Amino acid sequence: MHELSIAHNLVELAEEAACAAGAVRVTLVRLRLGEMAGVVEDALRFCFPVAASGTLVEGAELHIEHVPAQVFCAQCAQSYTLTPPFVFRCPVCGSPTPRLLHGREIQIESIEIEEGERETTNS
Repeated sequence: MHELSIAHNLVELAEEAACAAGAVRVTLVRLRLGEMAGVVEDALRFCFPVAASGTLVEGAELHIEHVPAQVFCAQCAQSYTLTPPFVFRCPVCGSPTPRLLHGREIQIESIEIEEGERETTNS
C-alpha cells in the first residue's frame, strides 16, 4: 500500500512548513489529487491519521481537491477533460492525445496552522 508512504511524505512536508512558521500544530492540509495519480483516496484518508500520529499534524483534517485528467489535442489545438475510463483520444476528432496536462498531481495546496508557544522538555 503506497498510500501510507504518500501519507508519511505529506505529514513530513506539512510538519516542516509548520515548524518553519512557528506553529504548535497543523489543523488542515489541503491536497490536490489528480485522477490519474494512482492513489486510492480511501486508503490515503485511512493512512493519513496513522502517519500523523505523534506529529504536529496529528488531528489535522485532510481536504482533497480532485484534479480531473486533462489532455491536449494537437489536431484541434484544444485541451479537453477526459472522463473514466480514460482513453487518450480527443473526444472531438478522435486523434490520439498523449499529452497529459493535468491529472497526475499529488500536491499540498496549503496548510492551516495554530500558532503559539511550543512546549519544550528539559533533559
